[in-house]
Amino acid sequence: MTYDIDRIEALLDEGVRDKVYPGAVWAVGDANGIRAQGTTGVLDPDEPDVPMRADTVFDAASLTKILAVWSSIGVLWEDGALNLDQPLGSFWPETTGHPLGAVTARQLLTHTAGLPLRAQLKNLYGTDGDDIRRGVLREQLHRRPGEAVEYTDRAALILGYLAEHLSGQPLDQLATARVWQPLGMNSTRFGPLPDAIAARCAPTELDQDTDTHLKGVAHDFSARLLSGVSGIAGAFTVLDDLAAFLRYMLDIGTGARRAGFGSTWTVKSLTVQTGSLAPLRGLFWHPAPGTTSTDGVWVHYGFTGTGMWISPHQGRWAVLLTNKLYYTRDRQPLTDVRNAFRELAFG
Repeated sequence: MTYDIDRIEALLDEGVRDKVYPGAVWAVGDANGIRAQGTTGVLDPDEPDVPMRADTVFDAASLTKILAVWSSIGVLWEDGALNLDQPLGSFWPETTGHPLGAVTARQLLTHTAGLPLRAQLKNLYGTDGDDIRRGVLREQLHRRPGEAVEYTDRAALILGYLAEHLSGQPLDQLATARVWQPLGMNSTRFGPLPDAIAARCAPTELDQDTDTHLKGVAHDFSARLLSGVSGIAGAFTVLDDLAAFLRYMLDIGTGARRAGFGSTWTVKSLTVQTGSLAPLRGLFWHPAPGTTSTDGVWVHYGFTGTGMWISPHQGRWAVLLTNKLYYTRDRQPLTDVRNAFRELAFG
């Protein structure tokens, strides 16, 4: 198995020069571990003498949905505590008698639940965590479940609440105990981060209240509203931890089973679950742009500039961590870099 390391480095160096991001950390590998990795650029353009490092801490953003929610739901499914096709209202009292009660966990995982689309939680439900939870679980649906694939952060938020209900544990404690610690992901945690760790964190977007860039505090306002712990976002991680997570996903069938979710959950998740509906979806994962489901390359992105890919078919995985929000919210330049990186990593 070979990788064009020179071309990967040239691509990511160009992204720094073009100010797509101030720096990047990357790796490609297989079930045996990291095969190639590198860094480029700086941690913070305001401190040009501090280079990006392999152990830089990144705001995982929506990778939280995979690292904490997808994996925890997999644990509960493997434990027999969750039937993906049972309406939520039939076993979850908080949703009984409300529109969400007719929705299933599978529909939430495939973004076919008909949930309301993007909206600021504060504007709808206020700032109290209990009021937000109650409002989200009782909200009217946007459309009938199963009609369409429409991405919304609410699916992960609700699944995080569901995981807490079924396990009797807060999401951060569940993910830590059942997934992160067993896999040796000792640098992955929900924020806000302690000062010593935050110092190694890549800055993200400008906080209008303080006129400084966020470091060690989730960029996502909804996650901050929920004290940093939510299914939407809020986790922080490093390259080695993501490599351990993806390596485990490839090695479940032959290696020692350490985390609670197993190979059946992984295979099911990396298989199209949405039938003829478009865009195609697995369970939270989706086919990488520029590929088809038969190519077998699946991806999940984070809004801050994080991304990870996996292909059981090829036996490969890849990670690209950037903090593109430091410069701009324009997505296209980073999209182009991501697509080119995926082509070099998987062919």
